[in-house]
Amino acid sequence: MKFGFFHIALFILLPQLNLGQHSFVTNDKEGVEVFVLGTAQDGGSPHIGCEKECCAQLFDKGGHSRKVVSLGIIDFEYNKTVLIEATPDLPVQIKALREMAPFRQNDYPDGIFLTHAHIGHYGGLMYLGKEAANTTNITVYAMPRMHRFLTENGPWGQLVANNNIRLVPTENEKPVQISEQLTIVPFVVPHRDEYSETVGYKVIGPNRTLLFIPDVDKWEKWEKDIREEIKAVDYAFIDATFFDAEEIDYRDISEIPHPFVIESMEAFKDFSRSERNKIYFIHFNHTNPLLIPDAPQTKKVLREGFQIARKGMALKL
Repeated sequence: MKFGFFHIALFILLPQLNLGQHSFVTNDKEGVEVFVLGTAQDGGSPHIGCEKECCAQLFDKGGHSRKVVSLGIIDFEYNKTVLIEATPDLPVQIKALREMAPFRQNDYPDGIFLTHAHIGHYGGLMYLGKEAANTTNITVYAMPRMHRFLTENGPWGQLVANNNIRLVPTENEKPVQISEQLTIVPFVVPHRDEYSETVGYKVIGPNRTLLFIPDVDKWEKWEKDIREEIKAVDYAFIDATFFDAEEIDYRDISEIPHPFVIESMEAFKDFSRSERNKIYFIHFNHTNPLLIPDAPQTKKVLREGFQIARKGMALKL
């Protein structure tokens, strides 16, 4: 895969992290870095009940490089770690994040940010309860509806009542300062908001800024112009759940709204190559061919100057 030299820090292989075939992290432990801990859609890959070719061999051989979408952030100067999304793969993801942060005394990050109440994005909180880790006051940042959902519904309310987690309210467009050089800003995006609002995040480091929108209905439904939002940042990790309509057998996309990858590529086709190089597709359904490094669709995306997020990637902020 080809990456812009100014985008990604020097990669070295660290097999002891057990991050799979894309196990690369940066060598210099300073400043602020973002680590891709997972790239799959909520249901994971292999996917429950799937008998298609995309999952068949993974059930037999395992899909160790495929974890549900999550980003880990480390501020090496101020000794802070942050997790975006609490996925069903939380145990291995927080372990991997800790192993990249030598100052940590345990696996638990200083804060967890949630985007919304779909299973792949908050379901991992279950591991913090008394049946598993039985943690104490792990900070979880949540928007108003998400905050209410976690407080008023079991089993999540038990985490709050037992002080396994400490909910910290967040607001649309209101920055959350993690350290003097790391700020995270939530912003609302349109999506299927059955139980909570859906947000993306802007992660602001000392030198660069990252946009993270793993779930959105369609770009045109958002009150903001995604093109301008991408131009204003250094990296943009955006929803790539489905590659095209053929992938989902031309099912009514209004039932499961997401921008197809081919639609996003069309929307950004007039960007300069350096602007397209900022864009990292992420949050792949188990049927998405972009999960396969040598798939024709993967080669097409890369050939046109876009990036594909892979677990183990590290980016300097």
